[in-house]
Amino acid sequence: MKILMVLTSHDQLGNTGKKTGFWLEEFAAPYYVFKDAGADLTLASPKGGQPPIDPKSDDPGAQTDATRRFQTDAAAKAALASTLTLEQVKAEDFDAIFYPGGHGPLWDLAEDKRSVALIEQFDRAGKPVAAVCHAPGVLRHVKGADGQPLVKGKAVTGFTNSEEAAVELTDVVPFLVEDMLKANGGQFTRRDDWASHVAVAGRLVTGQNPASSEAAAEALMKLLK
Repeated sequence: MKILMVLTSHDQLGNTGKKTGFWLEEFAAPYYVFKDAGADLTLASPKGGQPPIDPKSDDPGAQTDATRRFQTDAAAKAALASTLTLEQVKAEDFDAIFYPGGHGPLWDLAEDKRSVALIEQFDRAGKPVAAVCHAPGVLRHVKGADGQPLVKGKAVTGFTNSEEAAVELTDVVPFLVEDMLKANGGQFTRRDDWASHVAVAGRLVTGQNPASSEAAAEALMKLLK
């Protein structure tokens, strides 16, 4: 069982002068769900190498069992520091693809033609695609085999407008995940802000927020079994 995890390479939070990247929990929790299930993991990003960790996800209050495990895991840190570029990975070599969130993907992966093509190749091959929190933003330009948006008519979720408002970044992000999914015809589902929620529509798995990262990974594993 081979799973490709794709992380952002983008570290600038719009024009704020602040840093962003991927959210550590949204990488660490799925990483260990997959690893503990015996999966063979490959990590990739648009630029390759060490992807930027959102500094806020390193705050003491944002730590979880998975992030604490990661901090003492030399092998995981080495894997993260040496991600492949998107040019170096091929959909046919993997059984599923997973995108951790953080705000970074809204700037790079959502617009990255290589990422869009990868997701479309996984979809056409009948392989599961999963994304959590802001990472459903990577589906923005992805089309299904019928030429319609991949999310059209499907139950989906992602970081909600109210969650974005709560972190005061509504006017900073290039687009709102909830609005984009709805505009593309997705049937947006949600629970309360910060509650764990996962939507599964055929082979597409989406998670609402950081608290949903482990459940989204577990939902992906169910599809692979």
